[in-house]
Amino acid sequence: MGALMRRLESGAGGWPAQAGLRLGGALLLGGCALAVWALIVSIHRLPLHNADPAEFGEAVFSVIAWALGWALLIEGPGLFRLIPVPPRHVRFDNRRRDRRQ
Repeated sequence: MGALMRRLESGAGGWPAQAGLRLGGALLLGGCALAVWALIVSIHRLPLHNADPAEFGEAVFSVIAWALGWALLIEGPGLFRLIPVPPRHVRFDNRRRDRRQ
């Protein structure tokens, strides 16, 4: 997994990474659509009832799948690209973090 992430961070994923991540995004959006459809069906089911934990979990899944699905579908492997921090901002230094511990 580490080697795959290093390839994605460097931008050397190629077309299989593009296709795989964008397909994963499309599948997440499809899962989101199914979850929302199931929620709509459960809302209109008689007798009227309060939401149970499964319906809350389904709603949380649909929101997360919607956000992550669009991110993967639009950006693809570019989502994992390393972005340099400008020098005028705080540097991320592991040595400073080790001193605090």
